This record gives sequence, structure tokens and C-alpha cells, in this order.
Amino acid sequence: MKMFRKTKYISLLASALIGFTACNSYIEEDNYTNLTSESYITEDNADQLVVGVYQSLRDVYKDYSLNLYGTDLFTQQNELFAYNTLNEYFDINDGNGSAASYWKSNYELVSNANVVISRYNNDVSWSAAKEDDKNYGLAQAKSLRALAFYNLVQQFGGVVLELAETNSIRADYARSSEEECYSLIISDLEESIPNLMDSPETGRLSKRAAQHLLADVYLTRGYKSFAGADDFSTAASLAELAIGSYDIRSQSYAQVFDFDNQENAEVLFAVQYGTGTEYADRNNNKHSILMNQVFNYPGVSRANPYGQTSISIMPTEFFFGLLADNDTRDAATLHRAIIATEAVTYETEFGVNEVNVGDTVVYYPKTALSTAELATKLNSYYVYQPDEYYYGIPENVDGAIYQYSTNQNRTNFPIFKKFDDQGFDGAEGGYRDCFVFRVAESHLIAAEAYLEAGNVIKALEHLNIVRERATGVVDSYSSITIDNILDERAVELAGEENRWAVLKRSGKLEERINLYNPHVIDHGSFDANIHLLRPIPEHELNLSDGSLEQNYGY
Repeated sequence: MKMFRKTKYISLLASALIGFTACNSYIEEDNYTNLTSESYITEDNADQLVVGVYQSLRDVYKDYSLNLYGTDLFTQQNELFAYNTLNEYFDINDGNGSAASYWKSNYELVSNANVVISRYNNDVSWSAAKEDDKNYGLAQAKSLRALAFYNLVQQFGGVVLELAETNSIRADYARSSEEECYSLIISDLEESIPNLMDSPETGRLSKRAAQHLLADVYLTRGYKSFAGADDFSTAASLAELAIGSYDIRSQSYAQVFDFDNQENAEVLFAVQYGTGTEYADRNNNKHSILMNQVFNYPGVSRANPYGQTSISIMPTEFFFGLLADNDTRDAATLHRAIIATEAVTYETEFGVNEVNVGDTVVYYPKTALSTAELATKLNSYYVYQPDEYYYGIPENVDGAIYQYSTNQNRTNFPIFKKFDDQGFDGAEGGYRDCFVFRVAESHLIAAEAYLEAGNVIKALEHLNIVRERATGVVDSYSSITIDNILDERAVELAGEENRWAVLKRSGKLEERINLYNPHVIDHGSFDANIHLLRPIPEHELNLSDGSLEQNYGY
């Protein structure tokens, strides 16, 4: 990260709030110098604490399972009859660790933010000349704490609103209500936004980024029983403030995701990585989340420009079907051809093919090839038709060199391109920034908020801007529904948004997984009385004194 490379942060806590510190394995910090935090932290170096909070975001935005599995867009890469507890909502508990991991990483962010707030208010002697620096640091810490609490409340419902620095082991934490959580998140953000910068150093939360986040919070609360009367209209206004004067049509979708253009005007906020000496600076793994194991294809080495898969997840046929013929996001999002990285001889009983570096080794046509075209191409490389992406072996074509039964991969689909990285080692070690908020999403938040507020004209205006950038067609939509917005979010923000939370807030989760997720259709166990919340991690319940309550049904 650019900011991380410039500044080292002070690690004041050897163990952050892992869940809650009712933990008998709490690690005491060893002080390796004669300096104490009280004597070392001054108004001149206190900002280093804030940088440490930003670094906590890396673990938060490497947790993909809860956000993607069990939605209309993503499913597991296994047989149709296979079971994945998150994807099919079957016997969900903390056994797979996904809920615990998400809980832990977000509460570590909360804990580190609380350190900043406490030390800025209690330990640093601020001069009048540095009062703005104090307010700026506090604004960043509170905004990032609000982001963490927002992540948590969407997944778990009401959570513990711990607002103090953790200095002792406790077991008496209790959950606040969901309504109280939203009130705190909104309060933190509204208090912070005036003290954030319009154009801060790269990697820091800007005023517009915080407005984007607050718009999303108001939009989500607008669907709740405890919603404010003006939540949707407030969300729309905040989203427009986040958009500002930027026109997303000033650069193409492909340019937004160009590796050499990561610091661009559309990106409101990103978790940053870089080529620094710290391993954490260059350990993004997003390139590896929506792909199969490409090195199983002939001519693709283990050291290849695509990487290795880190999670058994894939897009659904529904997602691929949303990409229209004139949608430029298709080419920017997907690798429809995998290219050889080494020369090999591919030989079967039906013939021999010499694979050279740069040759196509597998091809995924957007529209199905004719029988004759398919037979011809299968003499040069594998071809998987649009209805052959799920697990299985298509019927071999007699006489073709490339027989489907000889392919080691049983799940074959166009892997994601827009997260392509550099410098990685297999599934880890990338240094592409992870986009958190983009202006295109601000438009989609505005569209949804205006629709729910009853302003169809403004909703269409924002939705059509996003569609126009993708297709070049002005006013593609002449009418609008929540499904139009969800479909547009699907292709614009695939792999970026918390898809599960978006479907949940709009009331469309159950409907859409039963329509479009193949494993859910086959044997899903979704129960709206249970599965609209995640289980509180069992570890946290066991360490509490009984004050933490489990969500219903778990």
C-alpha cells in the first residue's frame, strides 16, 4: 500500500479484540524498548496509529465466503449433489469457521479504531495548532469503526457495540439491538464526515467515500421495521454527494480495472497493497477466488499469469447470462480463452497437437458453437459451451483430439479477469488494490434509493448511466424494478459487492437463490426464519458468561 510503504504504524496491542477478550489465551505484549506508549505517542507521530487501522482492513476484505456463497450469482464448484453448508444453508454452524473469521477480522478493526480514539483523546497532548490533525485522526478511526460495525450488523444482526479500548479480559459483553447498531453507525459517520478530507492521501477514507458508506447504511436501514421516514431519500442524496462531479463514462470499465490504473477517479476507497518489504503489503489473493485450477490444462504451467484457485466457488449460469452481447464488461471481467504458458505435446488416441506458448488451450464461447465448429476447434483446444460450465464431463466428440474425458478439471468456466494481479505466488502474494467503493456503485445505490423513495425518473437516470458506460446505449432502461437494479449490480460489481447482504436487504435472497443457484435448487435448506442472520461464533459464546445470545435456529 502506498500509505503503508511510507509510514510504519505503532503496534500497541499484541492481540486485538479477537471476538471479545474473554479468552484465556490472551497474549500480553512484550515491550522490547524502554519506551512506553504514553511517552512515545505525540501529536507529531500519532497518525501512525491511524495507519494501523487501515492495515486491519486487509483481513476484512479477504473474507469472501459469507459475501458470495449462497447467492444468485455464485455457487460451489462441485457435483450438483454435493453439500456446502454456506451455499445451500444446510446445517450451518461455526464448524466451517467462516462466521468466526468474519467476526474476528471486523472486531480487530473495531479494536484498533478504539485504540486510536482512546489515545487521541486521553494520551496525546494536542496543541491548538494541531487540533485539526486530532479531529482528522478521530474522524478516520470512527468512520472505519462504523464500517466494521456495518459489516457485522448485516451478517449477525445486533452485535456488541464495544466503544472503548480493550485493556482487560472480560466476559460480560452483551449484544445491542440491530436498531441501536444502525444508530451508532450513522452517528459515527455523520460526526466524522465534516472532518474528513475531500482529497486525502491515497489509501485514506475521503469525505465522498464516507458519504457513499453512509448512503448504503441509510438505504439498508430504509428496509427495516425501525427505518426513519426519510432514510431512502437521505440515502439518495448522500449517494449523489459521493458521485460528485465525476462522470463514470469518462473511462471504460476495462480502464477502471487496468492494473496500471488502480489509483483512478472512479475508486472512492480501496484497501491498498504494494511491493513493499512487508509480506502483508503484497499478499492480496483476490485474483484466486473465481477460477478453477488452470494449471491442469495442457500447456499451462503452475507459474502462470492467472494464478491458482483458493476457494471452491464459481459464477452461476445466471450470471453469465446477464452479460449481453453489447456489454463491454464481458471482455473486461472474464477470460474466455486460457493461453498456454509453456510448449507441450498433447497426444491422444485420436491425434497429436503441438501446444506452443501463446496458443489457446481452452475456449469458452459466449454463444454456443455449431456442431461442425465445435468438432473443428476440438482438434486444437478444449471448448466448453455456455451450458457446460458446471461440474461434469460433456459428451466426447468422436475423432476430436481433445476429448472431454481426458481433462483433469471437472468444472470448467470462464475465470475472472478483472482481478488479475502481478507478483503473486499461486493463490497468494498479489499486490493489486482491493476496491471497496466505486462511483458506479454510488449510482446504483442512488437508483435503488430513489426507486424505494418513489422517484422513478431519478432512479432511471442513475441506472442508465451505469448501463450506458457498459453498452454505449443511452437510456437502455425505460422502466425500472428492483430486479433491474440487482441485475445491473450483478454485472457491474461481481466479486466486489457483498452480494448476500444486498439480496437480503432488498428481500430478494430466497427468491433468487431458488431461481438461479443450482445447488440450492437441487437440495437447498434455506429458512428465512433462520438464515437471514449468521450464527454467532460458538467460540465467543463459550467464552462469555452467558451474556452473549445465539441467533434463533442455531
